[in-house]
Amino acid sequence: MNKMNSEPLTGEEVQATSKPKRNWLRLVLMLIVPLLLVGVGGYWWLNSGKTVSTDNAAVKQDITSVGGQVSGPISEVFVKEGDRVKPGQLLFRIDPAPYRVALATAEAQLAAAQLAKRQAVTQAAGTGADITGAQNQLAIAQRALGRQSQLLGRGFTTRVSYDEALANVRQAETALADARARAANAQAAIVSTGEQPGEAAARAAIARAKLDLSRTDVRAPAAGVISNADRLLAGQQVVPGVGMVSLVGGEAAWVEANFKEKDLARMVPGQRVEIEIDAYPGRTFTGRVESIGAGTGSEFAILPAQNANGNWVKVTQRVPVRVRFDRKPDKPMIAGLSATVTVELND
Repeated sequence: MNKMNSEPLTGEEVQATSKPKRNWLRLVLMLIVPLLLVGVGGYWWLNSGKTVSTDNAAVKQDITSVGGQVSGPISEVFVKEGDRVKPGQLLFRIDPAPYRVALATAEAQLAAAQLAKRQAVTQAAGTGADITGAQNQLAIAQRALGRQSQLLGRGFTTRVSYDEALANVRQAETALADARARAANAQAAIVSTGEQPGEAAARAAIARAKLDLSRTDVRAPAAGVISNADRLLAGQQVVPGVGMVSLVGGEAAWVEANFKEKDLARMVPGQRVEIEIDAYPGRTFTGRVESIGAGTGSEFAILPAQNANGNWVKVTQRVPVRVRFDRKPDKPMIAGLSATVTVELND
């Protein structure tokens, strides 16, 4: 027996021994591979249509372009790129000298208007005395005419003296009418209630000058981070309506994902979203669909596509979907970061 066990196996014996092993391995592979295919296919079938995703997405933040409301050169700069500022914090100052001169001019106009008002009041008061004097002169001339009329009837005066007395009456009546007209004009120049027009115009000019002067100090409209501050230099000319610096609000980041139009059929606000930011690989943030855009991206382009021609080619449109984070991310959400968004659709 020991001799038989110690003898080596022949080739036929080795082949006979390994053949059952290969058959068993083949059987296992034939069973496992179809099961894996069935399992993967079943998983895909059960989960297909439950989500929709896009990598055409980016982080967005509120960005405010801050410029001057008055023109002039920048005289002082108080912030630099990357500074965090609070609401109302001074960013830069426009040269205030011309606006101080404008304020002084408006104040001088008010003083002149007030002087003109006092003169009008004095003139109006003087016209009352002129009327009284003209009335007295008319009464004297009328009495003299009455005497000349009696004397002329008795033959004790000449017709010339009577005519002179009559002319004096007419002259006194004209003087009284002139005095009354001057009084009416003087009273019309004085507003009974409120300010004189000249005073009101001067006060309006003062208010405008003060407003323009206050606008030479350009302040932050909200909290945020200073960006795009390369033009914020002393001596740089400020033009109203042209932004000089950008203010990025760092507290309210969101994601704008552009989905294909065919992906929107079952998408509604409130659905759960998974967000992957390219800058932070391996991290997944959660959020919710906040709103679905009211128009495709091409509709809001500066030059919208014109399809009313013979060369029209149908192009799949994309609609912007706004996604909010469930909570404030623990990583900096820099505006413009690329992202991948996956929306879990409702059944």
